[in-house]
Amino acid sequence: MRVAIVTESFLPALNGVTTSVCKVLEQLAARGHEAVVIAPGTSPWSPTAAPSHYAGFPIHTVSSVPVRQFRVGLPSYEIETVLHRFRPDVVHVASPFVLGVRGLTAARALDLPSVAVYQTDMPSYIRQHSGPMGDLTARAAWRWIRRIHSQADLTLAPSTAALADLTAHDVPRVALWGRGVDADLFHPDRRERPEVAALRRRLAPDGELLLGYVGRLAPEKELHRMAELAGIAGARLVVVGEGPSREELQQLLPDTVFLGRREGAELADCYAAMDVFVHTGTRETFGQTLQEAAAAGLPVVAPRRGGPVDLVQDGVSGHLFDPDVPGALAAAVARLVEDGHGAAESTAERRDRMGRAGRARVQERSWPHLVDQLLGHYQHAIARVPVRVA
Repeated sequence: MRVAIVTESFLPALNGVTTSVCKVLEQLAARGHEAVVIAPGTSPWSPTAAPSHYAGFPIHTVSSVPVRQFRVGLPSYEIETVLHRFRPDVVHVASPFVLGVRGLTAARALDLPSVAVYQTDMPSYIRQHSGPMGDLTARAAWRWIRRIHSQADLTLAPSTAALADLTAHDVPRVALWGRGVDADLFHPDRRERPEVAALRRRLAPDGELLLGYVGRLAPEKELHRMAELAGIAGARLVVVGEGPSREELQQLLPDTVFLGRREGAELADCYAAMDVFVHTGTRETFGQTLQEAAAAGLPVVAPRRGGPVDLVQDGVSGHLFDPDVPGALAAAVARLVEDGHGAAESTAERRDRMGRAGRARVQERSWPHLVDQLLGHYQHAIARVPVRVA
């Protein structure tokens, strides 16, 4: 199969969209398929170049401009030229909003089947940053999303919550497609590595339990909620990631360790050093870091909203808290840190039990399995056959 991927984000940017595209490319290469990628390129404000190839496939970049530390690709007729020359069987558009719109329009003009992957809850982000006009601008964003995705033969949602949102806003032809996780890289056995033991000694010199967060440091992640955790005795918060909110968060959370951005084995070691994984954002369409934490054998605490509802089995693999109730996050984390008198199991036993349960669940979500599903969705789009939504 010949697959053209038009993506709003790609290397060197690291985020959920980039990770998903890279994993799909790796699996397409392993299966002998052909692919090309169209992605935002460099700009005068962003000198770091995108790679010319990935997994053996060419990367065609278009001009971009910076928006809140993201490179936003500019719509261009170059996309039609690349698609016309490559002649793909299907066009895969990752998280379309600007560049991806042009990709869908080009696919439609060339009569090419298209699959759009919905990955970012843009209306919620816009509502959060629009002040008194938030609801109005969010409704406008949903109209834009509906217009974008109506051009696709099939739209894939990463979670049941995202699928319900798309359906409620009359986006046609939707189906469920999750995200894979590297269960070999993120593995409980990494805790035995000398590097992880050394990291724990540095982060918890007095034997503190480590509460960890991994992800972008930005307002939409709602990391201000972490301030609730300051009163939990014997615990220390560790934050992995970068973003525009770092300086503000360092002032809000003065006793927190900020490790900056980590990748690959270093990131896996960070997960392995943690005892509990904590997530705060209520606008996640999925939550890839929650999967990585579960694969590493960690109990996960996350809001009972959006993508985490699919990923965390409350009371089994972690806890879901009500984000509308002040103190609910701290109470959920405390159940994994503070031992109660007469409890049937210690918090250490509870963490271990939940970590094993979470690990068992994510082992069914390998990237090879997820890309097998994706290839099936491609075939539906090529045949222009509606997908039955359970």
